[in-house]
Amino acid sequence: MPCSFERTIGATMLQHRLLEIAIAEFAAKGLEGASTRGIAAAAGTAMSSITYHYGGKEGLYLAAADYIALQLGEEMAPAFPENALLEALTPDDARSRIHAIVRQFIEAMSGEKSTAASLFIMREQMAPTEAFERIYGGLMGKMLETLCELVCTATGRDDRDTARIVVITLIGQVIVLRASRATVLKLLKRATIDAAATATLAARIAANTDAILDRLIAERQDIS
Repeated sequence: MPCSFERTIGATMLQHRLLEIAIAEFAAKGLEGASTRGIAAAAGTAMSSITYHYGGKEGLYLAAADYIALQLGEEMAPAFPENALLEALTPDDARSRIHAIVRQFIEAMSGEKSTAASLFIMREQMAPTEAFERIYGGLMGKMLETLCELVCTATGRDDRDTARIVVITLIGQVIVLRASRATVLKLLKRATIDAAATATLAARIAANTDAILDRLIAERQDIS
């Protein structure tokens, strides 16, 4: 008979599997079109398990959003060292940190692992619900706000509005790798974005990032 620890591990794995299947189902069909009965069957569990743990479809949908936020946090964690004090960074340090975050984001967006989660997020981008607030309230929001602060430090411009526009530009050139993946692959004449393609894309995006930051510094010097 399995011990309580083994039963706990088994239950945790089952919940992870259930959430991963739910994310794929919600991503493909949306909240209204998804079937909790189908999700439960695919996960090898009873419908009552969804009701017990999540209260129903809406609760499972929000739990899926929380799980996505957690996964994104784990993927991006290497770019966010613990106890990092942004106010203590020099402009060069801030620029290096921007590159590290953007590169880590490229790794997350160029891989195949996050396909279902990305589609789930895209649905929420088009018609935001409480689920989007939960995703944004995780590391996504922290990443974007941190980038804003880093842009200000790297350029010597205490202009949050300009920094936010810059951040939209920076992440836009990365999000296209996921949001317009089919077009990217057609244009690159590739079947997948492999390590070599990722490295080439990362180098170009890094150069673009430097050009944007250098332009902001030049604009600041022209004003002064």
